[in-house]
Amino acid sequence: MFCVQDNAPVLSWSASKTLSWEDFKAKPNLNDAAVAITASGITFKFSITKTDKNEVLSFTTNVHAHFYPDQSWYKIEQADSHILGHEQLHFDITELFARKFRYRISQLKLSNNIKSQLKKIHNDINTELSQVQNKYDSETDYSRNFESQTNWGNFISKELEKFSKYQSLD
Repeated sequence: MFCVQDNAPVLSWSASKTLSWEDFKAKPNLNDAAVAITASGITFKFSITKTDKNEVLSFTTNVHAHFYPDQSWYKIEQADSHILGHEQLHFDITELFARKFRYRISQLKLSNNIKSQLKKIHNDINTELSQVQNKYDSETDYSRNFESQTNWGNFISKELEKFSKYQSLD
């Protein structure tokens, strides 16, 4: 599940802190087959400075990977450390795409259409993030395929390292 909400409590991704079950604050959906749901997403803000003649002088961006405790839940009687690891990897995938987003922004050349370029990258990243999150759940059978879960963990770890220059700051 991926969502962005203003004014809701959030946890920013951090290399020094992993999720715990105490971070999952929402009431579990007992009718859902899932044991846990991680609500995470990428927040994005930008600012553009222009001249009096409407020429773009510069721009700044803020990109963050967030976890939303009030929309994340788990079923206490079924949850274990393996499932928590699966949920953490969902959050790590969100961080990976925040890094990829920052990388793509770093490749932009200053121009008068920077706003549309930033919005396109934002839309593309969110589409790709959603596709990878769904592929992760599908290939791991929602954590039940232990071998695939391990492979995904290794893959995401390597990808995070590859984009370490663009990591979220603790």
